[in-house]
Amino acid sequence: MKTEQITLTTVGAVLVLAALAVVVPSVTLGLVEWHRALELLLWATTALFALTAFVWAVLTYVVGANYEPPEPVHGGDDVQVRILTIDAESVVQATVDSLPAELDDVRVVAETDIDVDGATVHVVPDEFDCDAVRKGRAIEWARRAVDCDREFVLYLDEDSHMASFDGLPDADVVQLREQPRRTGSVLSYLADVYRMGVQIEQRAFARLSIPLFAWGGGIAVRESVEQTVTWDRETLVEDTAFVWAAAQQLDDLTYELASTTCRNEAPPSLSEITQQRRRWAAGNLEAATVLPLRYQLLTRVRNFAWALSPVVTLVAIPLSVLGLGVVTGGGLFLLLSLGLGALTLFWYARGLQHYGRDGLKWTVALPLAPLVTVVHSMGTVVGILNPPGEFRVTKKVGRR
Repeated sequence: MKTEQITLTTVGAVLVLAALAVVVPSVTLGLVEWHRALELLLWATTALFALTAFVWAVLTYVVGANYEPPEPVHGGDDVQVRILTIDAESVVQATVDSLPAELDDVRVVAETDIDVDGATVHVVPDEFDCDAVRKGRAIEWARRAVDCDREFVLYLDEDSHMASFDGLPDADVVQLREQPRRTGSVLSYLADVYRMGVQIEQRAFARLSIPLFAWGGGIAVRESVEQTVTWDRETLVEDTAFVWAAAQQLDDLTYELASTTCRNEAPPSLSEITQQRRRWAAGNLEAATVLPLRYQLLTRVRNFAWALSPVVTLVAIPLSVLGLGVVTGGGLFLLLSLGLGALTLFWYARGLQHYGRDGLKWTVALPLAPLVTVVHSMGTVVGILNPPGEFRVTKKVGRR
């Protein structure tokens, strides 16, 4: 992660000094040709983001072309539901109430004793010790201590509402779809809508030897696979770390995307979404060290490109469109910038499509797409520059 930290800090310093040189040229003493430095920086960041966008397009529309979730073969009687929480009783109760009746084996794994109708509550003992921490520690304790005679364990976040259950395909790991619901900040919610547009790349993951990430409100794991791989590892991104470990420990891990959707809460404020993305970015970079080199490189470059995307959105694209002459290269830079600008609009529009009719009213916010991309990415910047020391639970509001 140090490479990313140094590079990102350098990028920020060049932007500040270049801007200062334009406003007050005498301050920089003329020691560096800041116009040239800024030009090189904008070219590099735009090219990197363009490369990442190209990889995304290949994954989504070539590798993932024509992917459809397999027909479900496992119903509710093959599934034990486990809902993870610290002590959010009312939030968990709403989640349990949303579950279809066919999911009749429901367990709540909590850090303190709470009362939840319709579920059996298990409290993680204070004295339990393992390598995993926080949420991962609770999942690992449940793996060891909670009896399960079902084929699958379905892990849900404490705020994941499930209106219907379509069954699970026959795979070792099944990722449920996600549809965040607004609970507070409009920009925070729209950033999650934007993420839904980007996240359509998940349809390619079943065709990769190692899925690129696993998160989003609900993930089902074959019980025998869970016992083999375990959750006993220190990480901030337990779902992704588990899938990455499973892909390397098992000869032929099978992974599928389900048709069932979880409606979890979008972070209620800009500070909360920043902290959430901070944990994801730092956790992914740390966990990626166990991946084969090609996957580690892909994961790290993608994370770094998202951290740099605000430079493209707020600086490169406006300068190119306004024709201020900061960047040379004829029409190539303009074409590249406009293409990336159009792609950010597409990701937002694709996210709205994911919501169907419910997303139509938010088309009026399409002009805000550049700002939304910044909200989506700023946590990645913070996660690289100042990774969190421990797992931090995103604040829940408890609204439906």
